[in-house]
Amino acid sequence: MAASIVCGRTSMFFRSLNGISCSKTLLSANSQTLLLQTASYNPKPLRLKIRELYIPDKSSEKTPDWQKTPRYDRKLFGRYGSASGIEPASLWPNHEQLERIIEDENQWHPPLEVKLKNLQEKERQDTEKRLAKENLIAANMAKMPKMIADWRKEKRQTKTKMNEEKTRRAKLLAEARESLGQTLDPRNHKFLEMVEELEKEEKKKQKLMKKKQKHEQVAVPPPAAAP
Repeated sequence: MAASIVCGRTSMFFRSLNGISCSKTLLSANSQTLLLQTASYNPKPLRLKIRELYIPDKSSEKTPDWQKTPRYDRKLFGRYGSASGIEPASLWPNHEQLERIIEDENQWHPPLEVKLKNLQEKERQDTEKRLAKENLIAANMAKMPKMIADWRKEKRQTKTKMNEEKTRRAKLLAEARESLGQTLDPRNHKFLEMVEELEKEEKKKQKLMKKKQKHEQVAVPPPAAAP
């Protein structure tokens, strides 16, 4: 039983080997045939059908506008050459177009000398801006001590005025309490009216005092000049 199974498997193995060898032979034959066909391929040359060239009629209304432009003429001349009937000289730009082309070229692609000159001008402007900024900073730094002294002086004056106002206010409140009584609530309208009246009288006194000092200064004769 085992011997028959081994014989069957051996015969199947040899048959598969024979199939593979046959397929390899067939593939090699096909590849050789394909190579021979490729080597013997001789296509016909591509010829321009000059007799069927299309030249649009620019005088016709049916012709599109884009086929009446110089750009399309250059395209026709590049495709058909002299058979297009287009004069080669007409394909070149005229004087106005040439000047415009040169102007655009100088604007977007200037020569090296112009680029160097522009670079130097830019560096000069940057230097001027930097020096102006440095001078401004130096000037402000020179003013800084005086600005700080003025600020401190103004702060002291403000503090002094606040203290004077606080003292004056306390004095008026004391006078109002003395006139109306110590037990009166400071939020009472009578007390507030009394304080307001005292403030008005105080301002009137200060105004009269300033006016008197001004008259005294005017009345004093200036010192006589030395002979």
